[in-house]
Amino acid sequence: MYKLKVISSTVRPGRKGPVIAHWITEIARQNGNFDVELLDLGEIELPLMVEPNHPSMKKYEHDYTRKWSEKIEEADAYIFVTAEYDNTYPAPLRNALTYLLTEWNYKPSGIVSYSLTPFGGVRAVVNLKNDLVYFKNMPLAETVNIPVYSQFINGEGVFIGSEQLENLALTMLGQLVRWTKGMKSIREDEA
Repeated sequence: MYKLKVISSTVRPGRKGPVIAHWITEIARQNGNFDVELLDLGEIELPLMVEPNHPSMKKYEHDYTRKWSEKIEEADAYIFVTAEYDNTYPAPLRNALTYLLTEWNYKPSGIVSYSLTPFGGVRAVVNLKNDLVYFKNMPLAETVNIPVYSQFINGEGVFIGSEQLENLALTMLGQLVRWTKGMKSIREDEA
């Protein structure tokens, strides 16, 4: 079974990322191909990157960086759950990415984006995909874009995806399994 990390990117009070992250986490668990762990940046609370050494050296001085490195290193694949803030993805996610370098290498990533607008966070996806390529990470073409996300949150604060959103999630997960298999052989070849 492959290790999948679902990373929820928002940290501010009142955020809705965790309920969307729980939704995709449950769908990924039902897929049966992944051992899934949800990593919530709002709970992890990484400070601004202050490591004195370049991440390529993996000489981390802070315990929180070492713990973050271990979590990301052990993964075979990722799903990033991202809001769209100011036409891009949230700064805490960018910060979390740049703490590390090689830990992200040769692994595939799915993206679930959301916004209050009908566009569903597509501008955040474009920017995130561009940055993931720098980390030698393979962002999938298949994404889940959730427009006007508030329409899918019920009175108890639970995200209830539509049939269309669930189908998009299943398609993305199917591709994530395929890419995970392929990228694992590339990582083994690197070793």
